[in-house]
Amino acid sequence: MHKTDTPPYIVQDVARAILQSSQPEDKCKKAHALKSAWDKGTLVISNTPPAGLPCSPGRPDRPELVAPKDVKRRRPGSKAGRVALLHAIAHIEFNAINLAADMLARFSHSPRIAESARQDFVSDWIGVCDDEARHFQMISRRLEDLGSFYGALPAHNGLWEAAIDTAHDLAARLAIAPMVLEARGLDVTPGMIDRLKSAGDSESADILTIIYEEEIHHVAAGVRWFSHICRREDKSVKGRFKSLLQAHYKGTLKPPFNTKARTQAGLLQTYYSG
Repeated sequence: MHKTDTPPYIVQDVARAILQSSQPEDKCKKAHALKSAWDKGTLVISNTPPAGLPCSPGRPDRPELVAPKDVKRRRPGSKAGRVALLHAIAHIEFNAINLAADMLARFSHSPRIAESARQDFVSDWIGVCDDEARHFQMISRRLEDLGSFYGALPAHNGLWEAAIDTAHDLAARLAIAPMVLEARGLDVTPGMIDRLKSAGDSESADILTIIYEEEIHHVAAGVRWFSHICRREDKSVKGRFKSLLQAHYKGTLKPPFNTKARTQAGLLQTYYSG
C-alpha cells in the first residue's frame, strides 16, 4: 500500500464499527468508507483482534427474526411474491456485510494466513464487504420502488448462526460461509432471475444478475484462502472440507449444483460430490 500523510487506522477496528452499526445505511456507508480508506493506504493491520467483538451484530428493530420454517415463501409471479423474494435477498445481503466485516475483525491477524499473503487476504474481504453493502443497497432501493422496504417482512438468522458456530476457526468459516452458503446462492439465483424475467420484472432480474456475477468472486475468495490454509497446514483440501462440513453444517449438500459457476469460482465437483 502506498504511503500518505493521513494517520493510519486499524482494519480490525473499522470492521468492528461496521459490525456494531445497527442502521443499514450507516453500516453500508462504513463498509464503503473501509474500502476507500484501504485503497488510499490509510489502514494498517493489527497483529491482534479488537476487543469486544459482538456475538450479534448491530441490526435495526425490524425485520422480526423468526425460525426459517416461519418465513413465508411466495412465487414471484405476483408483486407480493417478488417483494417477499427481494426482502429475503436483502436480508441475506445485510448479513453478508456483517460476515465480511467479522471475517476482517476476527481473522485479519490470523497466523494461519502467511505474513506475505496477509495484505491480499484483507484486500479480498474488504472488497467483499464493499460489494455486499452495494448489493444490499440495490435490493433495498428496489423494494422501495415496489412500495416496500427492508424490515417489512419477517426473516430468519440462519446465516449469522453459521458465523457464531465458526467464530473459533478460520478454516471452518471459509468452508461454511463462502464455500457452502454463498455457493448455494450460485445454484439458485439463475432460476430466480428467469422467474423474475418471466414475471416481467426486468429491473429486479438485472440487479440479481449483477449480484450473481459478483458472488462468483466471493466464493472464489473463500476457496482461495481455504486452500491456502490447507497447503500451509499440509492438509488435504477435499478431506478437510468434508470434515468441517460434517462438524459445522447441519444440512446436506443437495443438487442440482451450478457446476459452471462453481467451477469458475474454483469450487470443483470433488469438494461437494462423491
